[in-house]
Amino acid sequence: MNNYWVVGSIPAGKVENDALEDFIKRGYWYCWDKNTTPPDEESQGSGNSVKNQRERFKNIKEGDRIAIKKIISIPDQKMEIRVIGIVKDIDHGEWRIYVNWLPIIEKSVPRIVDLKGCTASIHGPFQSSDPWVHEIFCA
Repeated sequence: MNNYWVVGSIPAGKVENDALEDFIKRGYWYCWDKNTTPPDEESQGSGNSVKNQRERFKNIKEGDRIAIKKIISIPDQKMEIRVIGIVKDIDHGEWRIYVNWLPIIEKSVPRIVDLKGCTASIHGPFQSSDPWVHEIFCA
């Protein structure tokens, strides 16, 4: 059974670091640059520490579905789904996931869904039985 993951594309939360275009062009997603030291492993609350995110990363497998999100409104608890894909391969040494990105999102009609606490770089696994997952991956 495949799992579903929601990930970010803006390292350190700085919009100028948005890596979405590189991720799509190069066919991958990563959370940390292997050549830099991640922030303090326990620095974020709500279960979003680097340590917890790395544990989530280790559970991603080939065939899983992945969606890149962008938080658009914290007060309204909404995010935009920017692209979805299917995991092809995982490089645990580089914290990199190779993805077959799917051309499914109509750019003129953004896919806006509830944030559901997805404020860190990686969230999941989610199951296909969750109606929220259908809003993200099947709308």
